[in-house]
Amino acid sequence: MSFTEKKLVCADCGSDFIFSATEQEFYASKGFVNEPKRCPSCRQSRKIDRRGGNGGRSERQMFKAVCAKCGNDTMVPFQPTQDKPVYCSDCYNKIKLSR
Repeated sequence: MSFTEKKLVCADCGSDFIFSATEQEFYASKGFVNEPKRCPSCRQSRKIDRRGGNGGRSERQMFKAVCAKCGNDTMVPFQPTQDKPVYCSDCYNKIKLSR
């Protein structure tokens, strides 16, 4: 199948952009049936916005805890509760391997 460049209008900023033959081939190889609605810069901005504005790495809130096995201070990505033990990564991995 032969592809030729197409001039499209961005749905966000209204500027014209080229949907190149190479991009069309890529879209076809991935099974995409719709043409892009946004220019490359608006697509990039939208990606960054969706991912929290820092390149896809959202800041995970960490909580202080004391390991129930060794007693060392550690940080965990969840709010510890009194009813469940919390382990540092070393103790957790040892427990996980022993199962």
